[in-house]
Amino acid sequence: MFLTAGLVVCAGLLTLARPGRATEIGALVAPHAAVATTAAARPSSRLDSLKGRSQKLRARFLSPSRAMALPVLRELFGDSAVRRAGVYVATDPAGPFHFITMRPFSDKVRGRIGRYRIGFFPSETRAARSPAYRNPEGFLEVTAANQETPISEHFRLGDFLTKDQGSVWPKYLVLREPLIDKLELVLDELRATGVPVSRLRVMSGFRTPQYNAQGVGAGGRASDSRHQYGDAADVYVVNGDRDWMSDLNGDGRVDTHDAKVLAEAAERVERAHPDLVGGIGIYRANAVHGPFVHIDVRGTRARWGSL
Repeated sequence: MFLTAGLVVCAGLLTLARPGRATEIGALVAPHAAVATTAAARPSSRLDSLKGRSQKLRARFLSPSRAMALPVLRELFGDSAVRRAGVYVATDPAGPFHFITMRPFSDKVRGRIGRYRIGFFPSETRAARSPAYRNPEGFLEVTAANQETPISEHFRLGDFLTKDQGSVWPKYLVLREPLIDKLELVLDELRATGVPVSRLRVMSGFRTPQYNAQGVGAGGRASDSRHQYGDAADVYVVNGDRDWMSDLNGDGRVDTHDAKVLAEAAERVERAHPDLVGGIGIYRANAVHGPFVHIDVRGTRARWGSL
């Protein structure tokens, strides 16, 4: 759990409010926007961080049950922060930190929420193979207005959306903070070892089960792909104007050797942070995309693609 009552959250930092000092809070909840002010909070113990191991997270995702367990959320934003999905932002001069409350899983009816097609998760049709494959707790509601919400220093909410149903809004997303934290740490690791990185592009983040099913088969997607659980991303480094993997090893070519540079950085991050262990896989280029690397935080080690 990331919050306790009595703490004021500003720009991702936990600080004890000073008596008599108000904290400005902007609540951005589609379709309405409002600004509220909260009085000084009661003193409480300080938590280590809201910003992950990378110190670059700018959001926390709250299922209905987690939101109910956070009195401070109601203190800052009122009961609507618990009752309805939305993006709530705590701000001060240092910048925003976002609390994003989810729609409950039960809002998915016959494979949809509203017009958005999600499909059926594996554990809806058969017993889950482990707790890691249970149904998600809920869905982040992404609108045309909030898709650019920063969720970390280098990533936005919309970066992880399923690549279909382009004209349908709102869309729904399953996403876990440890994945974003790990990707930020991979960026740091590449730069620390002298690899130039402009940005880390998410080729595929969350996949709804109905979208994932389109590629299931020999040599394709797994029916229980971690992409459906919000803790996996296929990524590549982009330097320059072309949306393609860059030459990371300086040999003048772009191939799986460059993907291996990225994968080895992820491997070093896992060694430094065993709680972020997961899958790392290398994929070759084809006519549609360049080489890329799958990174996830499934909780157990998995490797493929000649790492």
